[in-house]
Amino acid sequence: MTGPQTVLAFDFGLKRIGIACGDTLTREAAPRAAAVVHRGVPDWQAIAREVRALAPGVLVVGAPYNADGSEGTLFAAARRFAAELERRFALPVQLVDERFSSLEANEALKARRAGGARGRIERADIDSAAAAVILGRWFQGEGEGT
Repeated sequence: MTGPQTVLAFDFGLKRIGIACGDTLTREAAPRAAAVVHRGVPDWQAIAREVRALAPGVLVVGAPYNADGSEGTLFAAARRFAAELERRFALPVQLVDERFSSLEANEALKARRAGGARGRIERADIDSAAAAVILGRWFQGEGEGT
């Protein structure tokens, strides 16, 4: 890798896909607007807009494992989503264990609200905050190629 790279991360779900971005220089992750999933089909136009706008060098997808380390019920679907990202955008895709990322994201959002942030916490906010948690884990060295 030459120089800093933008990285886009996804928290795959059946209703929404959380999105976050960051870069390899600051190693900080920031939530973006989540993409909706309609009748099992992700909003590929929304995802493509994010990819075009941010020009990432790497894509990261949360891999849903169970607490015991076995593959979760959405694991195969998340892997198919990762493969489709790779096919559509011709970018490397890394999988990162997403166990408890939504719980961690929800707690962080609640703490932010307790600290004075305004507004209701929506499910899409949690999904994109979870994508930021996943990206933070990738920055810490977790991940595997698809």
